Amino acid sequence: MPRAALTALVVAFAALVSGCGGGGTKEMVPSPDTFECNFEGARWLVRFTEGEARLLTPEGERINLYQIPSASGVRFTNGLLELRGKGTELALVSDGVLRPMRDCTPLMVPKEDPNPMQRMWSPPPSPPLGK
Repeated sequence: MPRAALTALVVAFAALVSGCGGGGTKEMVPSPDTFECNFEGARWLVRFTEGEARLLTPEGERINLYQIPSASGVRFTNGLLELRGKGTELALVSDGVLRPMRDCTPLMVPKEDPNPMQRMWSPPPSPPLGK
């Protein structure tokens, strides 16, 4: 991805998370279901929902993984990529190679909007009929 496009993506994401609305500083609280992790030197977002883990890569790629049984901890996969771990100790497995995700911490979000990632995962509104 070109540097300018990546910069624009980061600025847009920062505006989304900050609320970019007028009037003062909002109190920030940790998200109950969304974490930011360092994966091989880049920032990835991981959001856990009912039976799914949703990843957002630094390039803006969205990856959905589905929960599978685990003897201990959690496991999610899409058949090509697997996320596993306990608590904030997470790792991705690809081609049989386990790579740790480091420094996973809850994403800080404005208190009155504890789930800003919802807008990113919601489908766009349908166009009006006849257009």
